[in-house]
Amino acid sequence: MGTAFRAVLLVMAVTASALAAGLRKQGFVPLFNGTDLTGWEGDADLWSVEDGAITGRTVEGKDLPFNKFLIWRGGTVKNFELRLKIRQTGNNSGIQYRARERTEVGPFSVSGYQCDVHPNPPFNAQLYEERGRGIVAKRGEKIVIDEKGDKWLVGSTGPVVKISNDEWHEFTVIAKGNHLVHKIDGQLAVEVTDHQEAKRSLEGILAIQLHRGPPMTVQVKDIWLKALPETALVPVTPIPPTATKVLPPKRKRKPKPKKHPPRKPEPKKRP
Repeated sequence: MGTAFRAVLLVMAVTASALAAGLRKQGFVPLFNGTDLTGWEGDADLWSVEDGAITGRTVEGKDLPFNKFLIWRGGTVKNFELRLKIRQTGNNSGIQYRARERTEVGPFSVSGYQCDVHPNPPFNAQLYEERGRGIVAKRGEKIVIDEKGDKWLVGSTGPVVKISNDEWHEFTVIAKGNHLVHKIDGQLAVEVTDHQEAKRSLEGILAIQLHRGPPMTVQVKDIWLKALPETALVPVTPIPPTATKVLPPKRKRKPKPKKHPPRKPEPKKRP
């Protein structure tokens, strides 16, 4: 190992240490020790630690029966700010929060809010509700969900820029009462106010997703969590007249089977 390379490694280590110290001063605590899966639980055949990062991987020929998650066992989260670095190849992944386990589906199945990690730009950092309301807000959208569950587009968070998910990016989730924010690399991606009391979640677990389907890999590191104080819910106010109602996607109808004319009975043969 050359002297210059050692110097670079030393600078990187000092920088990382300074960043960690700064986060601790702000009230953040680390959720991953960089060495093993202490504090986390998932399918041991799917999750490991590689190169200092939590690593989830699916392979060809071993399809998952449903989306499976690595669950943080340190408790539940309510009002918080979560920061982590993540990279993903293949299918897609997600950061599950304020979620709940669905043991009736199978081991390590989870439902609830998700910050999507997706190669398709409009879906990357979108707010998706796993086993729930589906897409709540795509990247670039400010959404208000009214008491009946109707979604209203009330503004924009900015342009949707494509990034390479196979490179490290910092994803941030901020949850305060019924107000939810997602960011990528510090840039606002999604903002949601959820007034649907019957469907929203104000507290639950954290988890990382492995998606069923095509093979994929997801890696996560530098996971920091800051608990935020209790806060009042954003009150219900009239939807702005400039808002646009977001209609649910149309379901594709299955083509009806063609009706064949009844067969004519064959003439009876004379004996």
